[in-house]
Amino acid sequence: MDEGYTLKTIARIHSDFPTKFGIPRQSGLVEQLLSTIVFEPEYRVPAALRGLEGFSHLWLIWQFSEAVRGSWRPTVRPPRLGGNTRMGVFATRSPFRPNALGLSCVKLEGITQDAALGPVLTVAGADLMDGTPIFDLKPYLPYTDSRPGAAGGFAQPARAYALEVEFPERWLARVPQPLRAPLTAVLAQDPRPSYQADPDRVYGFFFAGLEVKFTVQQGLLTVCGVAPAASNAPSLQTLL
Repeated sequence: MDEGYTLKTIARIHSDFPTKFGIPRQSGLVEQLLSTIVFEPEYRVPAALRGLEGFSHLWLIWQFSEAVRGSWRPTVRPPRLGGNTRMGVFATRSPFRPNALGLSCVKLEGITQDAALGPVLTVAGADLMDGTPIFDLKPYLPYTDSRPGAAGGFAQPARAYALEVEFPERWLARVPQPLRAPLTAVLAQDPRPSYQADPDRVYGFFFAGLEVKFTVQQGLLTVCGVAPAASNAPSLQTLL
C-alpha cells in the first residue's frame, strides 16, 4: 500500500478574508457570505461540471494551507471550549491534524462562464480564506448526507452562540451596502479567540478591503472603527 498520495489543486476559492482572523469557524454559519471558486487551467472544462447546476449544495475538500506542518499532536484545544480544554484531534475539526484537510458544505448560488477563467462557481456560506486551494468538490446529497438526529458531542452548545452587534451608523456608512449584512453576521459569530475576554481590548481584522475594529463587553460587540485597509495590509486577489 502506498504511504502517501499527492493531491492536485483543482481550484482556488476567492473570499473577502485575506487572513484567517474573522473567518467563521464552520461553513454555513454565515450564509450571507459569497465567494467564487475559480478552477485551475487544467480543470476549466465545462463538461466536468455537467449536471452540477441541479444541486443546491456542495462539499468542498480543501487544504488548511496556513496550517501545514511536518508533525502532529494527538490532542488539540478547541476554541469554543475556551482554548484550555484538550480533546482528541480526530474528535475536532481543528486545522492542526496529520493531513491538513478541511471539509465544508456550501450553497451553490450559480455557475457562470468567464471568457478567460472558464466555469466560475459562486457559493454562499464558505469558511475559507482567500486563495485556499481546493482538492475536490462533490454534490451534497440530502437523502444520505443529512442526519437530523445526529449527536453534536461537545460542539453542540456552540450552535446557539452569538453576540449582539452594535454597529454605529458612522462606521456602517463606510461599508458598501451589499457587505453590511455579511459583515454584521460575521461579527455576531465572535471573531475573537475564545481564550481572550478583555473588555478593554480593541480587536481588528480585514474584510473585503476594509479594516474593522471592535470591542466586546458582556455579550455586546461594538464596532469602533472601519477604514480602508492600509496599503501594506494583506490584500484580496482580484480575478473577476
